[in-house]
Amino acid sequence: MAITAPTALVFGFGGSTAARAQFLPLRWLGKAYIAVVRGVPDIAFFLFFVIALDQMFELARHQILCPGWAEEIWQGNDFRVCPEAKLPLGNAPQWVHEVYGFFLAVLTFSIVFGAFAANVLYGAMMAVPRGQMETAEAYGMTRAQAFRRVLVPQMWVYALPGLSNLWMILIKATPLLFLLGVEDIVYWARELGGTKQARFSDYPHGDWRLWYFLGLLVFYLLFTKLSEYVLERLMRRLSHGQATIGASA
Repeated sequence: MAITAPTALVFGFGGSTAARAQFLPLRWLGKAYIAVVRGVPDIAFFLFFVIALDQMFELARHQILCPGWAEEIWQGNDFRVCPEAKLPLGNAPQWVHEVYGFFLAVLTFSIVFGAFAANVLYGAMMAVPRGQMETAEAYGMTRAQAFRRVLVPQMWVYALPGLSNLWMILIKATPLLFLLGVEDIVYWARELGGTKQARFSDYPHGDWRLWYFLGLLVFYLLFTKLSEYVLERLMRRLSHGQATIGASA
C-alpha cells in the first residue's frame, strides 16, 4: 500500500490533468482512461490485464533484441518470444521473479485505483472557483503557472474526502494481490493458521485460522482508525484559511 497509493496518485493526477487539457486528443485519452478502467470489474482487470501487460513488455523486448526472429509470435493460443526477451530470464534467481511479479501487481493496482483517483481529482479541480484562475491570469500568470500555483494547492481540500475513501478501499483490496501471485498477509494468515502435523512442521498445532483471522481483523480496524486520524488532521491543515465549511469549523 505504501508503494501502490503514491503510484496510483501519480496515475490519477496524470489522468485528471489530461482530462482537462486543451488539446482535444489528450483530453479524450484522459477521459477514456477514467471511463474504461472504472467501468471494468476489478477482478476481471486483475486476471487478464496482468497477462496482457507482461506480454506487452516481452513483445517490446522481442522487437529490440530479436529482430531476425523467423517464427510466429502467436501460435494458436501460445505466445512465444525469443528466450532473450522473456521476463524474467529463465536463468534469473528466484528473487528476480518475485520482484517482477510484485512490480506487475503494483502497476496493475495503480492503474485501476489511479482511474478512480483521476475522477476524484478531476472533480476537485472543477470545484475550485473559476474566479481564482481568472484572477491569477489577470495578474499576468500563464495557464501553467496558474494551474501549478493556484489550482493545485486549492484542489486538495475538495479531493481529500474522496481520496480518503479510496485509501480505505485500497486497504481492504489488498487480498486481491493473491490473484496476481503475491502472498499477502491474508494468504499467510490462512497458511500459518491451518492445521500443522508433526511431520510437516516444527510447531505442530490444530486449526488456528480463527485466531489468525481475528488478529487480522484487529489489525485492519486499528490501521483504518489510524488512517482516519491522520486524514482528519491533514484535512484540518489543508482547510486552514480556505472558504469552506471545514475551515469555518
